[in-house]
Amino acid sequence: MSSQGVLDGTARRFERVVAEAQSVGRMPSLVAGVSRGGGLAWSGARGRVEGVVPDVGTQYRIGSLTKTMVAVLVMRLRDEGLVDLSDSLDKHVPGSAVGDRTVGQLLAHTGGVVAELPGSWWERVPGVDREEMHERLSADPVVSRAGGGFHYSNPGYALLGELVERVRGAGWWEVLGAELLGPLGMSRTVLEPSGAFARGFAVHPWADVVLTEAVQDLGAMGPAGQLWSTVADLSRWAVFLSGDTGGVLSGDTLAEMCEPVGVSDGDAWTGGYGLGVQLWRSGGRRLVGHGGSVPGYLAGIVVDREWSSGAVALMNCTSSEKSGVAASLLSALGELEPPMPGEWSPEVGVDPGLLEVVGPWYWGAAPSGVRLLREGWLELFSLGRSGGRGARFRPNGDGTWTGLDGYYTGEVLRVVRDGVGVVSHLDVGTFVYTREPYGPAGVVPGGVDSAGWV
Repeated sequence: MSSQGVLDGTARRFERVVAEAQSVGRMPSLVAGVSRGGGLAWSGARGRVEGVVPDVGTQYRIGSLTKTMVAVLVMRLRDEGLVDLSDSLDKHVPGSAVGDRTVGQLLAHTGGVVAELPGSWWERVPGVDREEMHERLSADPVVSRAGGGFHYSNPGYALLGELVERVRGAGWWEVLGAELLGPLGMSRTVLEPSGAFARGFAVHPWADVVLTEAVQDLGAMGPAGQLWSTVADLSRWAVFLSGDTGGVLSGDTLAEMCEPVGVSDGDAWTGGYGLGVQLWRSGGRRLVGHGGSVPGYLAGIVVDREWSSGAVALMNCTSSEKSGVAASLLSALGELEPPMPGEWSPEVGVDPGLLEVVGPWYWGAAPSGVRLLREGWLELFSLGRSGGRGARFRPNGDGTWTGLDGYYTGEVLRVVRDGVGVVSHLDVGTFVYTREPYGPAGVVPGGVDSAGWV
């Protein structure tokens, strides 16, 4: 166990979480890590790999965590202008049976594409080449209309991997190594295991015996779940998802990936999916990450972007009732060591003109407030008893601001001044905010009743 970055009591709780999961969940081995503030703060393991306790450098297969990395490659193409999320797949991968689905729909699993590749259970048999994958998919490609809701699709990510290859002119794995794994120093994330790695097992449901699971090269389905990795590497990936992208991806694009596109858990509405990442709401916290499973292995990564913390867990068993280790570790960290609020200090060099914008405003008769944040940002928030629309606005450098949240995402806020330079009202995406309820009449669209308030 390594606990250089957490309190002794917190480390003890983490050890308990790991020990209970491995024992009750009957896992041949389990290795986990917690990251915070840009690095690995704690790691621990239980069980044995070839007679030795595994560590943060032991490789396990990570299954669908692979998808999060493939998604970043696609978003890099988007940011370079080579792909648009509204592009049909057929524009980049001609001849596919789901060519009318968009890139964005495949990323978010809202394209209605089948969950698994038709034919034999693709994770347990030798992988097929791209030609055979397309042939199998053409027999039964979709289960619902495009954009009709969340439906997880492994073939969808295999097709996104092919898209990366066609646009870049190199294999998806080579692109991943050059554009992501290399720059982030994730040298133990690989297609095939090497050095210390854990063999995968199925655990008998009614007896304490195990069955070795065969390891298959997934072929054309590789972008959906081929990779092997370690707690050390995936802790760097957790830091990436927290916001430290190491220049691999812009912060705005990562934030876009972490916005919900579809709901994945039906009526509960606590789980969803963004552009390549799973999303959860837990205890008032908004979490991102992904789960992974292939025969012989389970994996999980869960990140709290607001608190810059994350947890990773790797297991070498096909199934277990205690597979939510990463989420349990992150929950314990939030309970025992919530982040300390930053020290407040007054801001210097504030533009006096911005102080004319702060304070109470009214959208019609609905009260709101505007607060000046650091670096010229503005926050609009409701003062009404039943709540209302609010957002943060980032300055554009030309006297306008762009909304970042909720209803006003992407909308422009303008400060309108009268003929002598006094602030008259705010225009937020054509909505007018005034200093008095519905006043002055001259700036309220459509005017106001001449009788006034009676």
